[in-house]
Amino acid sequence: MSDIILKDILAEYNKKKINAEYEATKRKQDLYSKYPKLQEFDDKLTSLAISTTKSLIDNNDKKLLDKLNEDIKNLKKEKEKLLTSLNIPKDYFRPKYECELCKDTGYITNNDYSSSMCTCLRQKMYDELYNKANISNLNTQNFDNFTDLFYSDEKDEEKYHSKLSPRENINIIKKICLKFIDNFDNKDQNNLLFTGNTGLGKTFLSSCIANEILKKGKNVLYQTAPVMLDTIIDYRFGKIKSSNIIDSILNVDLLIIDDLGTECINNLKFTELFNIINTRLLNQNKITKTIISTNLSLKNLYSNYDERIVSRLVGNYDICYFFGDDIRFKKNR
Repeated sequence: MSDIILKDILAEYNKKKINAEYEATKRKQDLYSKYPKLQEFDDKLTSLAISTTKSLIDNNDKKLLDKLNEDIKNLKKEKEKLLTSLNIPKDYFRPKYECELCKDTGYITNNDYSSSMCTCLRQKMYDELYNKANISNLNTQNFDNFTDLFYSDEKDEEKYHSKLSPRENINIIKKICLKFIDNFDNKDQNNLLFTGNTGLGKTFLSSCIANEILKKGKNVLYQTAPVMLDTIIDYRFGKIKSSNIIDSILNVDLLIIDDLGTECINNLKFTELFNIINTRLLNQNKITKTIISTNLSLKNLYSNYDERIVSRLVGNYDICYFFGDDIRFKKNR
């Protein structure tokens, strides 16, 4: 299944690459027709490059090589002056790849000349295999669309169990989220635990964070707790052959576990959940961070889960308590 998906994605990448290069060639030809002097420069540069190569092959004449390189340097300067006078940026002729890192090939060349999958391709695989149903609204769920207008200014310690108003609280949580993003590569930065009733922005802020982490060139895996744990159990019992999902959950840069507490609880799932949380905390080869979202209170977490799990959460996660009225109802009024 994953091989078929990879093949399809790489076919899309090839189309994007060809299109980017075609558009670059078209831009160049359009400029040549408007400004023939540009083509003259490029033709001369090509001719000089060929002469330089021939000189290296035939006689390796240092004086001739120095002259050719000086001519190339001067021509490039003249070309740059012309581009500047025409208000044309230097990179106008270059293909505008969607991913500049891999040039829309999906793979990058390492320092030892081996190749490895680009982060953009790995994220495409995650999205197709695991994230599609969970992380499809990133275009709208971002900090640009964050607003506190649907959160009340009312302070009611008895009702909310806090001296803060819901609006003050959500703005504090937003600051915690931004700090998490800014310090993502800091091993001392805690993970995040979002707790509170439904409709208070937990999933929205998780998506906002995912958006920013993707911009950093990191990979994000977004799973609901029931689906994630059921998939792992299916793998353990041989119902799923590929171990890719296990490796991804344990090693992806950012793992977002949504709806913790809605899964059917048993000892097998306790063990797998503890293994995920603990392994990601102890990863030695890279920094991995986790966001867990739940409707359960801390008290209910202690009641429902193994003490080892909750102790890891309390000790290694910044706990964000969401409270107020369901903002979905307010948006629909």
